[in-house]
Amino acid sequence: MSTITNKTAPSQQAQQSNAKPGLRKPVFTKVELLKPETSGHTLVAKVLTSNPVLQKGRSVSQHLRQTRISECLIGDETGTILFTARNDQVDLLKPGTTVILRNARIDMFKGSMRLAVDKWGRIEVTEPANFVVKEDNNLSLVEYELVNVQEDGGAPPGS
Repeated sequence: MSTITNKTAPSQQAQQSNAKPGLRKPVFTKVELLKPETSGHTLVAKVLTSNPVLQKGRSVSQHLRQTRISECLIGDETGTILFTARNDQVDLLKPGTTVILRNARIDMFKGSMRLAVDKWGRIEVTEPANFVVKEDNNLSLVEYELVNVQEDGGAPPGS
């Protein structure tokens, strides 16, 4: 009768079990491929404009943080979209800069798409991109309507 034994040293076994799984390579997407109510997007975009829409100071209470929100028009060679920058993000998204947005999501605001990065995502300012932004395809100008679809298995309408 023969037995198979593991000839790996105990220290090597410990190293193998503690090895971190490999990080996934980010899959970069393009602006024109963004869809409503989706998340996990990674993309490179240029900042075209930045317009402050809300700025609440500390006048109400010393304990409250200052809240700043800006709508920034960002884009790549496939189109543009409005990005909602919050607090420290406002300082990163200055017109003319190129940013990498990681784990961004699409929020719906008054029936149109807005791109945002929450605490689970990241914004990095990077070297200027060498693409020309396609400004005539603004996805935030497309209006969406929520339609409830009944799945009752009945006959199609009009039959």
